[in-house]
Amino acid sequence: MTGFISFVGAGPGDPDLITVRGLRALQNADVVLYDNLVELSALEGIHAELIYVGKASGHHSLPQEEINALLCEQALAGKRVVRFKGGDPSVFGRVGEEALYVASKGIPFEIVPGITSSIAGPMYAGIPVTHRGIADNFVVVTAHRNMDESEFSIPVFNSKTTLVLMMARGTIELWQKQLLEKGYPKHHPIALVTSATSSKQQVVVTTVENVVKDAEFYNVGMPTLAVAGNVVTLREKLQWFKGEV
Repeated sequence: MTGFISFVGAGPGDPDLITVRGLRALQNADVVLYDNLVELSALEGIHAELIYVGKASGHHSLPQEEINALLCEQALAGKRVVRFKGGDPSVFGRVGEEALYVASKGIPFEIVPGITSSIAGPMYAGIPVTHRGIADNFVVVTAHRNMDESEFSIPVFNSKTTLVLMMARGTIELWQKQLLEKGYPKHHPIALVTSATSSKQQVVVTTVENVVKDAEFYNVGMPTLAVAGNVVTLREKLQWFKGEV
């Protein structure tokens, strides 16, 4: 008897930000395959077999092909499987690749959205991605670059656009250079948000010109997202999260 696979977004870090539907899927699961960006406390009290299949920069516990095969193996054994992914599984989470593979094997599945760190991360830092009169749109771009890619998908500068760069720490010198090439002023504000929404959250406010040296000075680690936009100036009055979850 074929089982069922739920692709579930864990949210950005704070375990309280998982959706009700996602939590129910975890509670009913026989096996959970989880990523490195998942807050482990979100799995406390879950009575299922836990299998770590996380990916970090330069290190994969399992290749993507093996993760696909493992998902199908568990479901074809009749198990209720949760593929637990940080943030929202459709925002740089490869859920499309995995779900297409599962579908090709005739296995039933669902995709449960999660709160993406591209929005929640800035907000936990006191930075809304839009604000009337300051920013009327936002763009989310991955700052992870494959070897065959020459540049990021950064749009030309617009004073009313908020740019959110995901996985930003490892390529900071490269995207800083491209920001300047795209017309971003040297004094344009940037916030670096590390371990967003978790008890380890760190926020560094800087500028395009100073982002590289400030990231080094404050020992900014991973995972980090960068927010470039005038909305960063709202942090002084809107910061509310004190690093407690």
